[in-house]
Amino acid sequence: MIDLYYWPTPNGWKISIMLEECGLPYEVRRIRIGRGEQFEPKFLKVSPNNKIPAIVDHDPPGQNSPLAIFESGAILIYLAEKAGKFLPKDLPSRMSVLQWLMWQMGGLGPMAGQNGHFLLYANEKIPYAIGRYGEEVKRLYGVLDRRLGETQVYMAGDYSIADIATFPWIMTHKAQGLTLDDYPNIKRWYADIRARDAVQRGLALGKEHWGRKLDDKAREALFKTSAGEALQKEIT
Repeated sequence: MIDLYYWPTPNGWKISIMLEECGLPYEVRRIRIGRGEQFEPKFLKVSPNNKIPAIVDHDPPGQNSPLAIFESGAILIYLAEKAGKFLPKDLPSRMSVLQWLMWQMGGLGPMAGQNGHFLLYANEKIPYAIGRYGEEVKRLYGVLDRRLGETQVYMAGDYSIADIATFPWIMTHKAQGLTLDDYPNIKRWYADIRARDAVQRGLALGKEHWGRKLDDKAREALFKTSAGEALQKEIT
């Protein structure tokens, strides 16, 4: 059994989708990030960076004790290895998947997170920040659209953890101020993935919390500082 420490954000969806795709048994441990539960000592033992998602596998391969893993990219690789799915064994294909996974982890996710923050949540509208991150997100969408035009299927050939990692961030395209009509290859890929049954099940987890407005307590937990610690926004 796997414990999934989760809240419905793009990074959280990566892992709920992956668990559903792999058919691995799991239980959800909801971490209410708008109430600061990500900073509780019990959770920090699992995820020292105070971010969701994280997992604890109570039956890790070749181990006699539970294994805790944080960082969504590391979790995806671990689950792919455990299930034997969505990460090829042959070196060229494997490296292609891992390159595009790192592209999402180091590029699309952080830049879209910052763009979303300055567009939607910042108390002060800063034109430079909105322009800087908005243009970078557009550039990254262009990179992905060209890639999908080359493959005509998924990001690295067969459906993989690269697609599972990237899809939830493309779900935010409207909040990013973008339309997929401008990116026809992404639009085709996005519709294909969203139609998958396992993806639908993964997205349904905690769906009742989608789109809720942030109250003052949530804004304090997500954006401000407390006791000298930087409180971090979980959508990034």
